[in-house]
Amino acid sequence: MKRFLFLLICFIGTSSYAVAQDFSWLDGYGVSLGYGQSMDNIDIYRAGILKQWDVKWFETKVGYANGYFELSYNRWENGGDDVNAVALSPVFQYVFHAGGAIWYPYIEAGIGVAYLDDYMINDRDLSSNFLFEDRVGVGVRIKNMDISFRYMHYSNAGLKEPNNGIDILIGTLAWYF
Repeated sequence: MKRFLFLLICFIGTSSYAVAQDFSWLDGYGVSLGYGQSMDNIDIYRAGILKQWDVKWFETKVGYANGYFELSYNRWENGGDDVNAVALSPVFQYVFHAGGAIWYPYIEAGIGVAYLDDYMINDRDLSSNFLFEDRVGVGVRIKNMDISFRYMHYSNAGLKEPNNGIDILIGTLAWYF
């Protein structure tokens, strides 16, 4: 919990600094911090860089589809059993026109790839350093701040046995420039 509070304080400090600066050249980019737990109590810490797509598909009165890329660093901790990972995911969103230009809710889904420095954690054998990262989630974007809650699943999709995947519930805060 102390690490989560430290990450939250760093995020707020960085966001405050960013508001005072001219980052117009970073339009469409963002940073994110997240914390979650696996179903078997492995703590998950996540930091990412986001690049939003500059497109709107299937626009209707209800909303539109778009998305973003996320490059992230992940740390999974369980006692002295730690794993570091890097992941890259394209994520598709359906954005609802609920709040106009100030806020809007969305749903999202994506499948990406991850590379782990160790495939054993908490007696769980993931069998390979290369895994797929699947996600579904909900969120709300308020101006440049994004708050989301996701279910994430990591596994090797049966490419190597045993395929003991890991399921994660994670909350994320993001700031877009």
